[in-house]
Amino acid sequence: MAALRVVLDTNVLVSGLGYPASIPGKLVNLWRQGSLRVVLSRHILEETARVLPRLTRLSLSADEIRDLVDSFVFLADLVDPAPAADPQLRDAADQAVLGTLLASQADYLITGDKDLLALADNYPILTPAGFWARHG
Repeated sequence: MAALRVVLDTNVLVSGLGYPASIPGKLVNLWRQGSLRVVLSRHILEETARVLPRLTRLSLSADEIRDLVDSFVFLADLVDPAPAADPQLRDAADQAVLGTLLASQADYLITGDKDLLALADNYPILTPAGFWARHG
């Protein structure tokens, strides 16, 4: 069976890097092993680079963060987000994440973002735990 193709939102990436034993950490590990195909966009990469410095437990310098985020380009499929304008999405910044899902035609968007999860009836959006329960 082919590996599932998923979009990992920034919060899943950051949690996965900072907490390797967590479910997001297991998802990142599956991605690194090639058992999960991950789709990202520049928006998600840039947001990850902005958020990672707040995760002090990793103690990464600015250069190390940039190198780490740059390495994701080689591990993930990159897409340009499709224009998304779902009026139900409360946070305008999340439109690019939804657009990444739409452009990628991935099996799932995996996120902990409550605004995106509120659209789960309309799109294939799961929490890390929900994804793990189905496919872990």
